[in-house]
Amino acid sequence: MRWKFSVQLDPARTAIAAGRDLRVSYKDTVELLNAIRGLKLEEAKRLLEDVIAMRRPIPYRVHNGKVGHKRGIGPGRYPVKAAKAVLKVLQNAEANAEYKGLDVTRLWVVHAAAHKGPKIRSYMPRAFGRATPWFEQLVHVEIGLEERA
Repeated sequence: MRWKFSVQLDPARTAIAAGRDLRVSYKDTVELLNAIRGLKLEEAKRLLEDVIAMRRPIPYRVHNGKVGHKRGIGPGRYPVKAAKAVLKVLQNAEANAEYKGLDVTRLWVVHAAAHKGPKIRSYMPRAFGRATPWFEQLVHVEIGLEERA
Protein backbone atom coordinates (compact mmCIF):
# COMPACT_ATOMS: atom_id res chain seq x y z
CA MET A 1 0.00 0.00 0.00
CA ARG A 2 1.24 3.49 -0.87
CA TRP A 3 1.17 5.97 2.02
CA LYS A 4 0.87 9.72 1.57
CA PHE A 5 2.15 12.48 3.82
CA SER A 6 -0.56 14.87 5.05
CA VAL A 7 1.35 18.08 4.17
CA GLN A 8 3.60 19.17 1.30
CA LEU A 9 7.02 20.32 2.50
CA ASP A 10 9.91 21.69 0.43
CA PRO A 11 12.02 18.59 -0.34
CA ALA A 12 15.27 20.58 -0.59
CA ARG A 13 15.16 21.89 3.01
CA THR A 14 13.11 19.22 4.81
CA ALA A 15 13.24 15.57 5.80
CA ILE A 16 10.21 13.49 6.74
CA ALA A 17 9.52 10.23 8.53
CA ALA A 18 6.38 8.33 9.44
CA GLY A 19 5.46 5.50 11.78
CA ARG A 20 2.45 3.51 10.64
CA ASP A 21 0.13 1.25 12.66
CA LEU A 22 1.80 1.96 16.00
CA ARG A 23 0.24 0.25 19.02
CA VAL A 24 0.20 3.30 21.29
CA SER A 25 -2.51 5.55 22.70
CA TYR A 26 -3.85 8.03 20.13
CA LYS A 27 -4.63 10.68 22.75
CA ASP A 28 -1.20 10.43 24.40
CA THR A 29 0.47 10.68 20.98
CA VAL A 30 -1.52 13.81 20.06
CA GLU A 31 -0.48 15.58 23.28
CA LEU A 32 3.15 14.47 22.87
CA LEU A 33 3.38 15.74 19.29
CA ASN A 34 1.78 19.04 20.31
CA ALA A 35 4.58 19.41 22.87
CA ILE A 36 7.45 18.80 20.41
CA ARG A 37 6.05 20.74 17.43
CA GLY A 38 8.12 23.90 16.88
CA LEU A 39 11.14 22.77 18.93
CA LYS A 40 14.71 22.29 17.76
CA LEU A 41 15.56 18.66 17.05
CA GLU A 42 17.93 18.37 20.03
CA GLU A 43 15.35 19.91 22.40
CA ALA A 44 12.63 17.56 21.12
CA LYS A 45 14.86 14.51 21.62
CA ARG A 46 15.82 15.68 25.11
CA LEU A 47 12.13 16.23 25.99
CA LEU A 48 11.19 12.71 24.83
CA GLU A 49 14.09 11.15 26.74
CA ASP A 50 13.04 13.06 29.88
CA VAL A 51 9.46 11.80 29.48
CA ILE A 52 10.72 8.22 29.12
CA ALA A 53 12.79 8.68 32.30
CA MET A 54 9.71 10.32 33.96
CA ARG A 55 11.59 13.55 34.70
CA ARG A 56 9.32 15.93 32.72
CA PRO A 57 5.55 15.59 32.32
CA ILE A 58 3.71 16.45 29.11
CA PRO A 59 0.94 19.05 29.50
CA TYR A 60 -2.44 17.71 28.39
CA ARG A 61 -4.32 20.53 26.66
CA VAL A 62 -7.05 18.71 24.71
CA HIS A 63 -7.51 15.22 26.20
CA ASN A 64 -7.34 16.31 29.85
CA GLY A 65 -10.50 14.90 31.45
CA LYS A 66 -9.71 13.41 34.89
CA VAL A 67 -5.96 13.96 34.36
CA GLY A 68 -4.03 14.76 37.52
CA HIS A 69 -2.20 18.08 37.75
CA LYS A 70 1.58 18.39 37.77
CA ARG A 71 3.50 21.25 39.32
CA GLY A 72 3.87 24.20 36.97
CA ILE A 73 1.94 22.86 33.96
CA GLY A 74 -1.54 21.89 35.15
CA PRO A 75 -3.02 18.65 33.79
CA GLY A 76 -0.21 16.38 32.64
CA ARG A 77 1.13 12.84 32.39
CA TYR A 78 4.20 10.82 31.44
CA PRO A 79 3.24 8.94 28.23
CA VAL A 80 6.28 6.64 28.23
CA LYS A 81 5.14 4.11 25.60
CA ALA A 82 4.08 6.82 23.15
CA ALA A 83 7.32 8.74 23.79
CA LYS A 84 9.41 5.68 22.87
CA ALA A 85 7.49 5.25 19.60
CA VAL A 86 7.71 8.97 18.70
CA LEU A 87 11.43 9.04 19.55
CA LYS A 88 12.06 6.21 17.06
CA VAL A 89 10.22 8.14 14.31
CA LEU A 90 12.14 11.33 15.22
CA GLN A 91 15.47 9.48 15.00
CA ASN A 92 14.38 8.07 11.64
CA ALA A 93 13.63 11.60 10.39
CA GLU A 94 17.05 12.74 11.64
CA ALA A 95 18.74 9.89 9.74
CA ASN A 96 16.79 10.82 6.61
CA ALA A 97 17.94 14.45 6.96
CA GLU A 98 21.55 13.36 7.39
CA TYR A 99 21.27 11.15 4.31
CA LYS A 100 19.93 14.12 2.31
CA GLY A 101 22.92 16.21 3.36
CA LEU A 102 21.08 18.61 5.69
CA ASP A 103 22.85 20.10 8.71
CA VAL A 104 21.53 18.13 11.70
CA THR A 105 22.40 20.91 14.17
CA ARG A 106 20.02 23.35 12.43
CA LEU A 107 16.89 21.18 12.21
CA TRP A 108 13.49 22.17 13.63
CA VAL A 109 10.32 20.11 14.01
CA VAL A 110 7.89 21.88 11.63
CA HIS A 111 5.33 19.11 11.24
CA ALA A 112 4.22 16.58 13.86
CA ALA A 113 0.85 14.91 13.46
CA ALA A 114 -0.99 11.81 14.65
CA HIS A 115 -3.76 10.16 12.64
CA LYS A 116 -6.04 7.32 13.62
CA GLY A 117 -5.22 4.05 11.91
CA PRO A 118 -7.25 0.84 11.73
CA LYS A 119 -8.83 -0.77 14.79
CA ILE A 120 -7.88 -4.23 15.98
CA ARG A 121 -11.26 -5.72 16.90
CA SER A 122 -11.52 -8.61 19.30
CA TYR A 123 -14.07 -9.73 21.87
CA MET A 124 -13.70 -11.05 25.40
CA PRO A 125 -16.17 -13.78 26.35
CA ARG A 126 -18.11 -13.09 29.53
CA ALA A 127 -20.52 -15.00 31.70
CA PHE A 128 -23.98 -16.11 30.49
CA GLY A 129 -23.06 -16.08 26.80
CA ARG A 130 -22.25 -12.38 26.58
CA ALA A 131 -19.13 -10.76 25.12
CA THR A 132 -17.33 -7.47 25.69
CA PRO A 133 -15.62 -5.61 22.83
CA TRP A 134 -11.84 -5.36 23.26
CA PHE A 135 -10.77 -2.91 20.55
CA GLU A 136 -7.34 -1.36 20.04
CA GLN A 137 -6.89 1.85 18.03
CA LEU A 138 -3.68 1.96 15.96
CA VAL A 139 -1.92 5.30 15.28
CA HIS A 140 -0.03 6.79 12.34
CA VAL A 141 2.67 9.35 13.29
CA GLU A 142 4.20 11.87 10.87
CA ILE A 143 7.20 14.09 11.60
CA GLY A 144 8.76 16.70 9.32
CA LEU A 145 12.09 18.41 10.04
CA GLU A 146 13.21 21.64 8.37
CA GLU A 147 16.70 23.13 8.13
CA ARG A 148 16.80 26.78 9.27
CA ALA A 149 19.62 29.31 9.25
